[in-house]
Amino acid sequence: MRAPTTSVRRSADRCPGGDPAAGIESLHAFSFGSHYDPDNLRFGAMLACNEERLAPGAGFDEHPHSHTEIVTWVVEGELTHRDSAGHATVVRPGDVQRLSAAAGVRHVERNDGDVPLVFVQMWLAPRDPGGEPAYEIVRGIADSTPYALPEAGALLHVRRLASGERTAVPDAAHVYVHVVRGQVRLDGEGLGPGDAARLTGARGQELAADGGGPAEVLMWEMGG
Repeated sequence: MRAPTTSVRRSADRCPGGDPAAGIESLHAFSFGSHYDPDNLRFGAMLACNEERLAPGAGFDEHPHSHTEIVTWVVEGELTHRDSAGHATVVRPGDVQRLSAAAGVRHVERNDGDVPLVFVQMWLAPRDPGGEPAYEIVRGIADSTPYALPEAGALLHVRRLASGERTAVPDAAHVYVHVVRGQVRLDGEGLGPGDAARLTGARGQELAADGGGPAEVLMWEMGG
């Protein structure tokens, strides 16, 4: 059995992308697009964790995806989503949106509001590629209810912590931790907004809000 390990990746080390002139700023935690890194292609089922910032009126025109589970978490503002399967929704902070691209789907993502939009989008590899596209949105997800993504063998845990509050890290083959806001401490390491940790073989670990304020964290629990 491999010994548990924790790898911390800082926000400043993310690869910039997007199109700033068009009001689109992206930060990529994994190998993405023209930024190819063969040593950073995936972690567990996780293929991408992108921080996206869209100015009012900006967005991603219709584009295709396939064989990918796309989960979106809005931090600030509202995200307008439309896809080729006929779904049209507005995603707000606290909602979890999932688009199963399956054999192929096209979608549009825009900021139709008058304030900046910030969201985190995570791509996971499905266990079985192909099939029919699917869509789901869960409004106002609670900390106590993990979001199950059986298509990728994963669970998303949302944690909103008051200053000094602690929470258990799932015991799993792979755990991906992304700090949305605030300061936290994990395995002796301080993490801030945009920082991430990749845990292999996590057992009995805790994460604590640090720095005198509240924190919000996304934790993916994934199998081997």
